[in-house]
Amino acid sequence: MSTRSVRPSPGLANVRYEIRGKLARRAQEMERMGYDIVSLNIGNPGAFGFRTPETMRLAMIENLRAAEGYCHQKGIFPAREAVVMQQQERGIRGVTADDVFIGNGVSELIDLTLRALLAADEEVLVPSPDYPLWTAAVNLNRGRAIHYPCRPERGFVPDPEEIESLITKRTRAIVVINPNNPTGAVYPREVLEAIARVAEKHHLVIYADEIYDQMTYDGAEFVPMATLAQHTLCCTMSGLSKVYRACGYRVGWAVFSGDLENAREYLSALELLSSLRLCSNVAGQWAVQTALGGYQSVRELVRPGGRLYESRKAIVDAVARSKYLRLTVPRGAMYAFVGVDTQRLPGFDDRRFAMDLLEHKHVLVAPGTSFNVAYNTHFRVTNLPEPEVLSDVFGRMEELLDNYAAGDEPVSRSTPLRAVEA
Repeated sequence: MSTRSVRPSPGLANVRYEIRGKLARRAQEMERMGYDIVSLNIGNPGAFGFRTPETMRLAMIENLRAAEGYCHQKGIFPAREAVVMQQQERGIRGVTADDVFIGNGVSELIDLTLRALLAADEEVLVPSPDYPLWTAAVNLNRGRAIHYPCRPERGFVPDPEEIESLITKRTRAIVVINPNNPTGAVYPREVLEAIARVAEKHHLVIYADEIYDQMTYDGAEFVPMATLAQHTLCCTMSGLSKVYRACGYRVGWAVFSGDLENAREYLSALELLSSLRLCSNVAGQWAVQTALGGYQSVRELVRPGGRLYESRKAIVDAVARSKYLRLTVPRGAMYAFVGVDTQRLPGFDDRRFAMDLLEHKHVLVAPGTSFNVAYNTHFRVTNLPEPEVLSDVFGRMEELLDNYAAGDEPVSRSTPLRAVEA
């Protein structure tokens, strides 16, 4: 009998998500062989001992009976109303529960909102570096991701004039990630105001990815984009995953504000797509009202002495000690986008470094090119581990970079116990 290979869809040709790609698969193989791998490639609080606030867990438990059936396609009313209340507290007017969509994390909502918007070859302006799901979702939904640069020499803050220069007649939307993943940049108010004016001038939808909205350090000001964009449609996205350390609950929201009147057909299309997937995880939605209306424990984590603050400081201090590494100090989120001094290490390649670091030092990081940048001189780490773990990790990095500088082969750590027994 003849056979025929099963080929994937050509629509996946330009879709990448390397944060969980080749390096992550190799790390899993090594763990099965007995190696202890320090995984810094994903911002997953639960993997590093962070707990979801107890009040949120109790809210889910107490409402499990009400979570056994499907809910409204946009989400349960108490969750959507809690999102509205948060928006109102931030000075955003004219939003009702009908303008809120609850999804299985922001990831699902990114896909749905773009699918409802884009026709073939229409363009979306996406930051570079970006959270790569944005680029992937644009490509999956037949669009073209046009990357506007957030340059290291500008502290990874975009230039609104440069953004405007990339707009064509096919441009439909602009993505703003603030606080930023992967760089930790927190955009100044004047930059956000200028981007809002550009979007209004060209009638672009603004997708404001604000999942790290309360994770800021050293007095950095987070400015909600929806407070600045009045005369075009603004979609603010956030959720429970990061600020509330509840990644596994898979609860995110998209709330629409601004020019709602001229977006009714689009919002109806989005509701249709939401209906086709019936609804998002109901049990997790019962934690939203408690999360948004309760004590914001993340504030303790991001102030001096707090876990996230001190781990971030450990990264900053380690880079300052390094002969090879450079860093624009992150002012928000839970990552650092670390650069390498190519004058000291000419020919540095982020992918080779990431693989060598994994194979020889048992540390998993995300190469900078995973985030849709044209240069290969950076890598991303998360600041979720304890400070002493991060100090040790950067010591291992320095050893590897010393090997590179000397032209030597990397020196591996000890062989795992199970490999010896085998």
